[in-house]
Amino acid sequence: MKSLKILVVDDDIDNANSLGELFELEGHQPMVVHSGEDAIAAYVDSNFDLAFMDVMMPGSNGVESFLEIRKMRPHARVFMMTGYSVQELLRQAMAQGAMGVLNKPMDLKALLTMVNEVGQDGLVVAPGFGPNYAQQLRMMISQSGQSCSVVSDTRLPTMTYSENELLIIDLNRPLIDSVGYYSGLRKASHLPPTIIVTPSRLTTTEGYDALNDLWVTGILNKPFDPLDLLARLETLAI
Repeated sequence: MKSLKILVVDDDIDNANSLGELFELEGHQPMVVHSGEDAIAAYVDSNFDLAFMDVMMPGSNGVESFLEIRKMRPHARVFMMTGYSVQELLRQAMAQGAMGVLNKPMDLKALLTMVNEVGQDGLVVAPGFGPNYAQQLRMMISQSGQSCSVVSDTRLPTMTYSENELLIIDLNRPLIDSVGYYSGLRKASHLPPTIIVTPSRLTTTEGYDALNDLWVTGILNKPFDPLDLLARLETLAI
């Protein structure tokens, strides 16, 4: 494995330093900081192959800092460390909006039922099952008589959505990226019920199992096995 330049961000000094020392022992080049503001400043001066950032920090928290870093470095590989479940982190990002998780692929009836349940400004997370999953969903939804739009590129101009429309976000990035993009859209205006499609790279498991995977979510749940993390560093840096 090549030597990686890694940023560790955690206000728990002992935890941050321990993770940095572990990376250094493995031949990597860690930089350790203890606040979101320092993480943003680090990216102003440099770039990193990977960053691991705690969610709950005073001042600029992990999610806010993540969004600022992504404005500067759109392709930064930032993974969030949190003791919250994936579902709880999603609910916080949605400001207590209603949420559902689709457990099986291509079950249109279950999907539309869940969309109706979450309602306006609600979110459904659908683990991807192939590179064309979002477009297939759009076609199936449109054939049922429901208007539907797909967003796959955050560089496109922000659209105006009607109350009777559905929105599908398929960025082919970890879930935390899509949630950040979705949160930005919600700050600008109300949204129709939205479906976030997670990456399809890991499809050997379904539903909640897939959402627990670090590559799919971008979320590293505490406590975690540091040896398992070391084994996955090269893959995560791609």
